[in-house]
Amino acid sequence: MTESGTLEGLRRDIVRCTKCPLYKTRRNAVPGEGPSDARLMLVGEAPGAMEDESGRPFVGRSGELLTKLLEEIGLSRQEVFITSILKSRPPNNRPPRPEEVEACRPYLEKQIELIAPQIVVLLGATAVSSVIGPWKMSEAHGHFYDSGSHLFFITYHPAAALRFPKTYESMREDLKILRHELK
Repeated sequence: MTESGTLEGLRRDIVRCTKCPLYKTRRNAVPGEGPSDARLMLVGEAPGAMEDESGRPFVGRSGELLTKLLEEIGLSRQEVFITSILKSRPPNNRPPRPEEVEACRPYLEKQIELIAPQIVVLLGATAVSSVIGPWKMSEAHGHFYDSGSHLFFITYHPAAALRFPKTYESMREDLKILRHELK
């Protein structure tokens, strides 16, 4: 996949990617950002309009909420690596298609391998189903899943927390569980 086997090499590969038709409609690929030795990796669904514009993950309203929730548990955005299942924005923010997820899967897998985080946080149903399989978010949130090679933590996507007050409170409680595990 990447010649250099580094996070920077992988970023360059993602920016040049043409594996699915989304490259034709994106403004910028959104590889993700954060330290190469982050203990925590956060994985969302796909870039939105603001992310497509800037080339950075979680910079819109969902990103503001995510940053606030991280700060509540004593983490800064600069301490974590943030990325998405898809690296290009689907038109009109539609859900990712299976073939798009499959095209981007090797990039996410390589990011996890290179960063080797203590915990990978899956934000929302799309991230969960794309990485570990279909689970009902109402049952899965706040729980860890050990794949044997990686430890995953499941919580809601910040966009859902913006829309539903109960989901917001659940996400806050989930992140407290996560923080306890990080200590």
